[in-house]
Amino acid sequence: MYRTLLILLAALSLPSIGVAKEPCVTKDECIEMRNWDLGVAIGWGQKTNPLRDFDDIPVFFIPTVAYYGEHWFFDNGNLGYSLVEQQYFSLNLVTSYSMDRAYFYRWDPSNIFLKRSTQDGVRMFDTPAVINAEPEPVFNSLESRNFTLLGGAEAFIYTPLGVVRLAYTHDMFNVHQGAEAQIKWTYGWHFTRWVFDMSLVLDWKSTNVVDYYYGVRPSENDYWSQHYHADAGWDKGVEMTARYILTDNWDMLFAFRYTQIADEIAASPLLDQDYSSTYFIGAAYRF
Repeated sequence: MYRTLLILLAALSLPSIGVAKEPCVTKDECIEMRNWDLGVAIGWGQKTNPLRDFDDIPVFFIPTVAYYGEHWFFDNGNLGYSLVEQQYFSLNLVTSYSMDRAYFYRWDPSNIFLKRSTQDGVRMFDTPAVINAEPEPVFNSLESRNFTLLGGAEAFIYTPLGVVRLAYTHDMFNVHQGAEAQIKWTYGWHFTRWVFDMSLVLDWKSTNVVDYYYGVRPSENDYWSQHYHADAGWDKGVEMTARYILTDNWDMLFAFRYTQIADEIAASPLLDQDYSSTYFIGAAYRF
């Protein structure tokens, strides 16, 4: 049996995979090996969009799909292979996808079953009015930010004070040739029918990743393409979930995530805020 935070990952649209060898707090936290685990959360929530003039993303219907074999596993769109499993340590080869593209495109995997009013993630803007010597960050139609899979390794360290995840992944298809890394600490506890989880997260993005998603192309705005210079940076985040177990299949769920965007990314003229937050309130059903 494997413990996984499936609902938290799905509700907050997180690409990371959470596998731990510790005993399950409740039966519904476990996935039986060689059996598909299917679930759905229905409710209401919203993910704020830090991109200038792009709408926030409502969250209302979120599926979860997972399968764990002896070594291979599939978890919400990500594939993995377990190399080492020890009592206090495990090491996996994994794939993942970046959260950054989700701000630009409705049908990015991070936004499956989410909806916003912008069309195809591209907005047209009026000609700027020049107020001072530096032009306002106003853009023509944005060029494509293509999807790619990241591949790499993740390690889990299991301690009495929580689970630590260390991960490093790199672009597998030469879309931006960038890399991402994560340091994540998760602690869970339960009280009668309540189950709580809290995580602190540091996400590192290389210069190539930042430039590809948040850099300005000359066709979008010639001035800002020359004056914004991307650099690597660390996003900082906190995640929390609270579940109330109604039955073996039904939970009530509240999930929240806050991300403080790296200064190097927030400096991009494509952004008009330096944070993103997500909340979701609803009911979760596990088949």
